[in-house]
Amino acid sequence: MGKAVPERVLTNKDLEALVDTSDEWITTRTGIKQRYIADPDTAASDLGYLAAVQALANAQVRADDIDLLIVATTTPDMPFPATACIIQERLNAKNAAAFDVAAACSGFMYGIEIGRAMLAAGYQKVLVVGVDVISRLIDYEDRSTCVLFGDGAGAAVLGSVEPGFGFIASEIGADGSGAMLLHVPAGGSRIPAQAKSLEAKQHYVKMCGREVYKFAVQIICDSTERVLRKAGVAVDTIRWFVPHQANVRIIEAAAQRLQIAADRIYVNVDRYGNTSAASVPIALAELAQAGLVEDGDLVLMVGFGAGLTWGSALLRWGGFER
Repeated sequence: MGKAVPERVLTNKDLEALVDTSDEWITTRTGIKQRYIADPDTAASDLGYLAAVQALANAQVRADDIDLLIVATTTPDMPFPATACIIQERLNAKNAAAFDVAAACSGFMYGIEIGRAMLAAGYQKVLVVGVDVISRLIDYEDRSTCVLFGDGAGAAVLGSVEPGFGFIASEIGADGSGAMLLHVPAGGSRIPAQAKSLEAKQHYVKMCGREVYKFAVQIICDSTERVLRKAGVAVDTIRWFVPHQANVRIIEAAAQRLQIAADRIYVNVDRYGNTSAASVPIALAELAQAGLVEDGDLVLMVGFGAGLTWGSALLRWGGFER
């Protein structure tokens, strides 16, 4: 695992000077105290590259041993080429195929699902990067969204593992009927960038918060239960539950329904905010770097986001074959 965040920290107190809000209001409703914001010269590929370098070093894998590079992002450097290709060149991962996945906050879950399927098809080592510079899409006059998001990147090296370790069960899914509940209207082929779209602030995130909240809590529970049933595993055997870090109230509501003890849930949304596709891998990287996850531990990841999309995966940590 690897992670990277920008240097600049934007606190709730800082936001009080930008928009009609308060530290108490933000903390009570989201659990967020601060988030990292990229400077104007930092793009998704910059953060993604740093996270990838760290992941490769931690896995003791050379860049030219990677044969597939997947980058999950909805804030690519540019419409094309893929941000994965830009990172591939910087890494000198010359033997890797490279492409992007756009599944918003579920992007990393989609990436590892694709990656593990490609390993089963014969690929040897897959590098999955989740990165978003989501601040580029935020209207800092809209308190319903500007308090939620931060920038960051997380990365994972996937490879063969010893028997008994690795992925046990997983799923990804989508419900396009909710696509407009969380979206950026302009910047694509339907509403290309133009003066009137800029004036109308159509290049910023638009969110129906209440509906997204209800979807998130329900899909965390439903997807988690399906994956546990598929694996034949009881919820109380999970050592670490690592949900997408969007809002602490979502996490707590889902955990209560699933009856997962608080000491088994990893939460860092207070320090990072919602980093979109980077959320789950940053949390996993922190767990690994802090030595909080041990070989043999059952780890359950779940992501959800715009699309509406979701994904869950259960794995037994460890057993990586170098």
